[in-house]
Amino acid sequence: MTDAPTHPAPLTPHLHLTHTADLDAPARAAAKALLHDVFEGNFSEEDWDHALGGVHALVREGDELIGHAAVVQRQLLYAGRPLRCGYVEGVGVRADRRGRGHGAAMMTALEHVVRSAYDLGALSASDTAAGFYPARGWRRWQGPTAVLSPTGLHRTQEEDGAIHVLQGDTPLDLTEQLACDWRSGDVW
Repeated sequence: MTDAPTHPAPLTPHLHLTHTADLDAPARAAAKALLHDVFEGNFSEEDWDHALGGVHALVREGDELIGHAAVVQRQLLYAGRPLRCGYVEGVGVRADRRGRGHGAAMMTALEHVVRSAYDLGALSASDTAAGFYPARGWRRWQGPTAVLSPTGLHRTQEEDGAIHVLQGDTPLDLTEQLACDWRSGDVW
């Protein structure tokens, strides 16, 4: 009698939250490489820089990183007042692991951070992810968008319709203008 071949049990994914300060060099390199792959090479050094300085949600299977998302602090200008914003950056799941709830798990963890620490959450959704966020309670900003640049307030028409917000206790009229703070690369 021969034993049936044994197959290793599938690894259970593990979600972990950590601050950028606690990411060692190999973890940073793995996250950056993952996002480069997820965005098919359309992920710049500036995009990576935007994802640093906040809380990272990491999904691992064993030692392998399969998902990343981050929330960083920004200021948004709404109705003449600055709002402390938890801005979501670098959301991605490895292609062969999508559709298994990893993105939702990371967003659940980061939404808790946003609701606990910020006036509101915001993100710029790609066309492929635009349906994911409204199903989670994020609302598409319907008003004009802008950036408060070193030379003043400038419209960002190309971002109109792509910005989503997670409202906190601050009442918002989603048809008003919303402006982000200045940064290099994509401002939203």
